[in-house]
Amino acid sequence: MQNQYVALYDYVGRTPEDLTVRAGDKLQVLNKNRVGWWFARALTGISADERGYIPANHVAPVDSIEAEPWYFPDTQRADAEKMLLAEGNSQGTFLIRQCGSDKGHFALSGKLQPPLSTQPVGHFSKLAGSWESQTLQTDPTEWCVQCLTKEFKTVKDLVEEYHSVVAGGFPVLLGKPCAKLGAPATHGLSYNTVDQWEIPRNSITQGRKLGEGNFGEVYEGLWNGISRVAVKSLRPGSMEIKDMVREAQLMKRLHHDKLIQLYAVCTMEEPVLIVTEFMKHGSLLDYLKKDMGKSLSLSDQINMATQVASGMAYLEEQNYIHRDLAARNVLVGENNTCKVADFGLARVFKNENEVYAARPGCLFPVKWTALEGLMYNEFSIKSDVWSFGILLYEIITFGLEPYPGIHNFKMMELLLQGYRMPRPPNCPSICIES
Repeated sequence: MQNQYVALYDYVGRTPEDLTVRAGDKLQVLNKNRVGWWFARALTGISADERGYIPANHVAPVDSIEAEPWYFPDTQRADAEKMLLAEGNSQGTFLIRQCGSDKGHFALSGKLQPPLSTQPVGHFSKLAGSWESQTLQTDPTEWCVQCLTKEFKTVKDLVEEYHSVVAGGFPVLLGKPCAKLGAPATHGLSYNTVDQWEIPRNSITQGRKLGEGNFGEVYEGLWNGISRVAVKSLRPGSMEIKDMVREAQLMKRLHHDKLIQLYAVCTMEEPVLIVTEFMKHGSLLDYLKKDMGKSLSLSDQINMATQVASGMAYLEEQNYIHRDLAARNVLVGENNTCKVADFGLARVFKNENEVYAARPGCLFPVKWTALEGLMYNEFSIKSDVWSFGILLYEIITFGLEPYPGIHNFKMMELLLQGYRMPRPPNCPSICIES
């Protein structure tokens, strides 16, 4: 049977036209015409023989490397360490990921314990001399893996026929695959909101208040009584609705695992609601202040900064400028997962406290804005890099305000004279590898 796929994650149907599946269920994909959503027939599981829509990023072809529970294709080294060190993972827990420095090759990361290693996580790749892989053909599932004197056709063979039986250069036998942190955000709320994403206001149930940002208040919510979402309620009159809708149309096309996914809007009446992906811990600024360094290590802080940099690098690739990058506009989920939020909304916002008007109608948060933005209303990826530098100060100081004790206008005067913030206390003076 053609087009057979396996579910990588549980998915609870959000509409009557959806399929509810569990990780491991087999499906036959019948139609891939909708972006991010496929129409499928369940072959096994609780929905066997039923048909409906599933998120395309929740499934993988049967017998492909993407379907293996130990394969984490886009995972960075720091993220691999964080997942392997999570509670419940024992020695030998492992994952295999793509080498960030050498595309087309794999790296093996596994949990280790004394006395085998002084490091809690070991990383082995072709550069470490333990094993290596290379693409044989254009088919991405065809691999030739050389390990010591043995040769394997696929990475699966390497894992199941060799490293699970013989250590072969790795300090321990491979054990269970590392648990995945959670399903990726879907492409919109459902298959029918991808193109038509103005949703009825009464489909949103508003819950507890999560915080208050530049553009209004943020609440936890449920869509259709099922899907957990974040709901941003914009202050009435804070922006022109037509401008916001135009900008949101652009924002909705941006998809990256370090950017908050915009799901839908309610613009037929005020307050305008923006429905986005939910992040458990709210803004990075609040998270840093509440934590106060009691549990976050320097490595954690560097990892958070790396995640933000990854999301911002994607925005640059898409020729998109954030304009308001700051800890208050980064959201935190499980396991210190960070995602950039509110990208683009700064273009259409009309009112904010503690901002500087460079010219009539142009308002900016002074201490995060590059000089060319403040003085000439000029923004580029370089001005976002300036803001990222200020964000690094917020991260390393656990949420302190930048340029402490200096008023906005005095700060501008000092910057024009060449002044820059000194290195904050407890910030290392040299680069430390994460």
